[in-house]
Amino acid sequence: MKQKTILITNDDGFESAGLKALKEALSPLANVIVVAPTIEKSACGHSLTLTRPLRFIELEENFYKLDDGTPSDCIFLALKKMFEEKKPDLVVSGINIGANLGEDITYSGTAAAAMEAVLQGVPAIAFSQVCKKNCQNIDFEVAKMVAKEIVEQIFIKGYPLEERKFLNINIPPISLEEFKGIKVTYAGKRAYGLDTQKHLNPRGVEYYWIGLPLERWHKYQNDKHDISDFEAIENGYVSITPIHLDMTHYESITLLKQWL
Repeated sequence: MKQKTILITNDDGFESAGLKALKEALSPLANVIVVAPTIEKSACGHSLTLTRPLRFIELEENFYKLDDGTPSDCIFLALKKMFEEKKPDLVVSGINIGANLGEDITYSGTAAAAMEAVLQGVPAIAFSQVCKKNCQNIDFEVAKMVAKEIVEQIFIKGYPLEERKFLNINIPPISLEEFKGIKVTYAGKRAYGLDTQKHLNPRGVEYYWIGLPLERWHKYQNDKHDISDFEAIENGYVSITPIHLDMTHYESITLLKQWL
């Protein structure tokens, strides 16, 4: 039996090609247990289901779907049901189909699963595959290679971050032959809009469909660090960003005291 155990989830659902690619990449390194949502839960954020019961459905050995749970539910309940005596060595969320860059991390169910893990004292990584215009037919070869290398590094050297911090990794839409390397980045600033489409249903009732945000960001220089996650991806590099859950802006505490 392999010594290490990895708990895997995602926010695209248990049938996602990205989830299957991640399981394939990490299975040689550890005992892999998958607990994933029944249906897609993209942009669900760090939500827990409090108003209805949830049920594990075992599809095969060490592979479960949580009916109808969020990624945070998957981690929370898996740690209770399967790891109450001994926590997993690592939680890995993904491989998300689509980017999780800049402030989009706050929307992301993929990132939220990693957040839930580190809140429970388990090291975690969130992996996302950036797409071009079409997110179909992704081969995930670069993502699989990077996931395997990063997890191997963690098992050899230890997790590089302190408690309540996780790694957010985005993979550019490139082939293995185009792979340039990995850049350590800060989370950039996305330029947001209100991207929606308005329609009428067959009875003439108006409804809205929230669209994907455009790939725009504010290009600014961080005084302390070299490159943002957006810039790394634009230049064909894998982006790895340390994320922490303390959202306090300490520099504003004195200003706020004076304001009061």
